[in-house]
Amino acid sequence: MVETGLRLGVAALCGLAVGVEREWSASRGDRAPRFAGVRTFLLLGLLGGLAAELSQRGLAGGSAVLLAATGVLVAVAYVMAARSGDVDGTTEVAALVVLAAGLLAGSGRLAVASAVSAVTALVLVEKTRIHAAVRNIDSSALLAGARFAVLALVVLPLLPEGPFGPSPGLRPRELWALVLLFSGLSFAGFIALRLVGPGRGHGVAGLLGGLVSSTAVTLTFARESRTAQAPARALAVGVIAACTVLYLRVAILSAALNAELARAEVLYLAVPFGVGLLLAVLAFRRQDPAAAESPTPDNPLRLGAAVKMALAFQLVLYAVHWAQGRFGDSGMVASAALLGLTDVDALTYSVAKLETGRTASAAGAQALAIGILSNTVLKLVLAVAVGRGPFRRLAGGGLAALAAAGLATLLLV
Repeated sequence: MVETGLRLGVAALCGLAVGVEREWSASRGDRAPRFAGVRTFLLLGLLGGLAAELSQRGLAGGSAVLLAATGVLVAVAYVMAARSGDVDGTTEVAALVVLAAGLLAGSGRLAVASAVSAVTALVLVEKTRIHAAVRNIDSSALLAGARFAVLALVVLPLLPEGPFGPSPGLRPRELWALVLLFSGLSFAGFIALRLVGPGRGHGVAGLLGGLVSSTAVTLTFARESRTAQAPARALAVGVIAACTVLYLRVAILSAALNAELARAEVLYLAVPFGVGLLLAVLAFRRQDPAAAESPTPDNPLRLGAAVKMALAFQLVLYAVHWAQGRFGDSGMVASAALLGLTDVDALTYSVAKLETGRTASAAGAQALAIGILSNTVLKLVLAVAVGRGPFRRLAGGGLAALAAAGLATLLLV
């Protein structure tokens, strides 16, 4: 009995949350009064809960009648409003959502029902901002978003996993995921430019991109620095931020996989992370004078460049595999340095799984530090070789400082 009362109470509260917003919206004159206010929405949620309760007690017919009658009521209300010239069906659709949330609550799915009603109320309250955001979307952003959705949700699942060919093999799905990472990073930078301005947008995009691949951020932004009027300081800040996030990412992954390893590597990660954080904050606070005049890119996805970069990564993977087969691994240090050139996350996972015990964890922490150092040196080479203009000096100097901090930690710890 108590459980039933709780379910029906949550169902009624789901309707109340949406009803309060609808009543408030009508009182402000944002829309003409419609068929449902706070009381009606509360009763709609309760009705959904009662329908679920009837169905659970073997009265499915009564439940169906209640739901059908409510659906007819909503439909008639919309038809009458449309005849008077008001074709906005927001209130009617919200009523159906509340009814569904009541059904969920009555079925015992209280968390889902509460989440649905809360999100619905939030969407209704944020009407003005949502409409403004949609109006500010230009054709290039909309087209790029649609293309990226097709590439990620249609093309990616259709590609085979592999591997194909000689070891380590060609993996089409992983390779295309890398293409999506590069193009998605460019798109994220485009969106960040629109939200926070050219001088800071690349820094935000780099910070987010570093959660996935700091090497991809470095290569993408280095290529972008070659374009005319590129915001060199903003791009360099993005690279430094992404490479700083790498230390935090490795620490979190290690702690999740191997607590002993995480404790052993704190000293190796703390110093370069602190240096990178200081550099990123100092550079982020300085507005790039040229950034205000920098145009936003015409091609937010940069798909062609993303494909080329993914193919380059595949060639590097073959080269590293050949070097390992040709010269062998001279211990964990050499393996870590090689693997750090391609995938720090894979190195972290391997060390965390293989190294157990205090002594082994100390050796594993040192190997991880060496792998991160080799990865930082690779990004330094990419920034200097691919980048142009002031970006080469700013990003190269920041990455050199990170590499120096990592090397000093290795020598002193």
